[in-house]
Amino acid sequence: MGINERKTREKQALRERILEAAQRIVIREGFAALSMRKIADAIEYSPATLYLYFASRDEIARALCAQGYAQLLASFEPLAQIADPAERLRGLARAYVAFGVAHPQTYRLIFMEDPTYLGAALGGASEAEKASGGEANHQANSPVDDRVDRQAGHQGDKPAGSERDTQVINPAAGHDSGDASMRLMVDALDELRAAGRLPASADGAVLAQALWATMHGIVALNLTCPVFPTVPLDTVLDAALDAWFGARRQRAVATAEPAAAARSARGRRPAAKPKAVDA
Repeated sequence: MGINERKTREKQALRERILEAAQRIVIREGFAALSMRKIADAIEYSPATLYLYFASRDEIARALCAQGYAQLLASFEPLAQIADPAERLRGLARAYVAFGVAHPQTYRLIFMEDPTYLGAALGGASEAEKASGGEANHQANSPVDDRVDRQAGHQGDKPAGSERDTQVINPAAGHDSGDASMRLMVDALDELRAAGRLPASADGAVLAQALWATMHGIVALNLTCPVFPTVPLDTVLDAALDAWFGARRQRAVATAEPAAAARSARGRRPAAKPKAVDA
């Protein structure tokens, strides 16, 4: 290993140590407790050393947001292969809420602390790559992005207004975030519309924002409101998803009724004449 390569690896290792220490502080004490001095004490370096890697606490926060969002996207990966778009959206919603409940401080930091942190997360593939040596960027370009990229070749088949409407998350950001999670939702909603399961006039991008707002509201209330929910969280989530996509039991009944009618009709058909038997 050459000297330059060793120095690069050492710098990357120290950067990762800084972010790991910052993450531990945020998880343990909340973002308000995070400071450059506290991070420096945790890794036994001077605060001046940290400024060689990060210009400010906010820059560290943005890197943590990019890492956390890459982790959220990774939880979506197996769901991208679900064939039925409504079930895919149900899975995405459950994974989103599960992430927020399991990682409350990270969720607060990404979605509830500062709008600029959210912008860094949504467009933060490069930040995540810097923070984790490329692994997070690989996650962000895994099956979730692969599915979107495959579908991008068929954009001409989609209704106007549904193409890569990822800026709908944060239109004021002034850039196309390329957010895989929003594109995945938009595509699923457009599939429902194409199948006649949503009104033809429905705008997939707008509906995706509304679905995201529903899930964010559930997570945010769970994190901040002591009296919410008064029933198990899964019950609230089930009610929200049923309101969006219809109860599974109702769909099962609707599917079973035509099949039962077909069986009944077959039962009413005249019996076939017996075949003649050769003498």
